[in-house]
Amino acid sequence: MSMMLTAFILINGYGFALMNIDKQRAVQNKWRISERRIWLTAALFGSAGVWLGMLCFRHKTKHLSFKLGIPFLLMIQAVLAVVLLYVMN
Repeated sequence: MSMMLTAFILINGYGFALMNIDKQRAVQNKWRISERRIWLTAALFGSAGVWLGMLCFRHKTKHLSFKLGIPFLLMIQAVLAVVLLYVMN
């Protein structure tokens, strides 16, 4: 159980950091992190970190796919986590 929590914290921290780094690079007109990488991170249960990064850094908030997709993915993952916890106990 603690291993799953550690993995959850790490992947969400990574997602949050990706959003921060990509925002900084966008402002500086530098090479960007691909949306594919951000979506992959979110899909691997990092959607909470990506969403928090979107809100904190005001990044990707005009993209409808991110604006609607990340919160939707977060809801799906929350339900899956609750079901997993229920099944494990």
